[in-house]
Amino acid sequence: MKTPQLLVLLLTILMHAAVGFPSDRREKQASWDDVNVVAHGLLQLGQGLKEHVDKSKAQMREVNAQLKAFNGTLVELEKKQREQSQDLMARSKEAEERQRLAAELTEEVRVEVEEVGKQGKNIHSRMDRLEENMQEVLKEPRLESNNSEHTGASFIQRLLAAQNRRIDQLMEKIQQQQDKMEKQNLHLQALQNKVSHKRVKSHRRRDEETVLKGEAEPGTHTSGLATDCHGLFVQGQRASGIYTIQPQGSPPFNVLCEMTSEGGWTIIQKRLDGSQKFNQLWESYKRGFGNLNGEFWLGLENIHSLSKQGQYVLQVEVSDSAGQQKSNYGFHLDGEDKMFALHLQAKSESQENIMTTGASGVPFSTADRDNDLAKDVNCAELLSGGWWFSSCGESNLNGRYPRRPSMLRRHQSRRQGMFWTSTMGQNTSVKTTLLKIAPAPETSEQISL
Repeated sequence: MKTPQLLVLLLTILMHAAVGFPSDRREKQASWDDVNVVAHGLLQLGQGLKEHVDKSKAQMREVNAQLKAFNGTLVELEKKQREQSQDLMARSKEAEERQRLAAELTEEVRVEVEEVGKQGKNIHSRMDRLEENMQEVLKEPRLESNNSEHTGASFIQRLLAAQNRRIDQLMEKIQQQQDKMEKQNLHLQALQNKVSHKRVKSHRRRDEETVLKGEAEPGTHTSGLATDCHGLFVQGQRASGIYTIQPQGSPPFNVLCEMTSEGGWTIIQKRLDGSQKFNQLWESYKRGFGNLNGEFWLGLENIHSLSKQGQYVLQVEVSDSAGQQKSNYGFHLDGEDKMFALHLQAKSESQENIMTTGASGVPFSTADRDNDLAKDVNCAELLSGGWWFSSCGESNLNGRYPRRPSMLRRHQSRRQGMFWTSTMGQNTSVKTTLLKIAPAPETSEQISL
């Protein structure tokens, strides 16, 4: 029943009740006043109820609108999650298909290599038989008649010509097979690179989703990438070149790997032609600079992320006017909180120590971060570049590259160039440098030292 109808009913009841009141005028007037008061109170009560009902309806409409919006958001999120899952599954299937195709191509290449080897053996056997035939012909007694000599010579010539044609045909076929194998190898490498890039992107995306869900633990290594170049070697990589690695607890980055017959080296510094300026400040040496296809510095943070994984070996190679020098050290690099202090331990007492540090290590120093052990001078400003300066005169493989012979004859320019000090106390100018690290072998075997 609606509120106005209820009020009318109440007023009717009150009027009928008033009829039974005393007929006295004063009493009747007092009764009507009471009725008016009650009626006025009921009207106010009805008005309040109506306002409360209207307000409740408005609140219910607002709640319903919010619930609809929330339901729409949930539906949209579920739709996006399904799309991402389908996309990830499609990428995984595509990567698996590419891996299968790469495996098939590898098998085809292997079969063709075996076929070429068999053909080579066939050629060798034919050549052996030809030589035997030639020897048998030469051992036969000479015929007295000129006609028979001419016939034997003609037969030998025809036999040689036929064998030569056959050999030429086989060589041409082998060349065609080799060209085909090279093309397939290039195609296989391209497919492997694509699969590798897809795998890296898939792992990164999966890691990001895991972090958003709060399931990943700090420092957990879940990307599937190798932790250094030797890890790539263990996985089966044998070609030197640029790869992506991810040390434990660090983001992935690209490195130049040098693969040997016994392991993989991670190059941390390379200089060969002076194309890259090494007179940089602290932040540049911290992050790294240069081109992995030419001259570069890998970066102190990246080098520290490799070093903190365990015991490593540093190999330093320099070339100068006297030839090439090589030194090997036990290697460890502290973090930025200890100014990237370097700790070296020579592997052999007979080797030339191109670099030396004390037991407490030598901090890294640049022109804007004077951390060297010299008290009255900034070695990085004096000698150029950034380096582990214990003093200003032992070595600096990050100095200026000598571009002209006349620069080597000027003392100041020479001190600012790349140099190291031999055991005889002679400062030797350097033309090329290569610094590379690898995990220290657990046994007495060395990694291609």
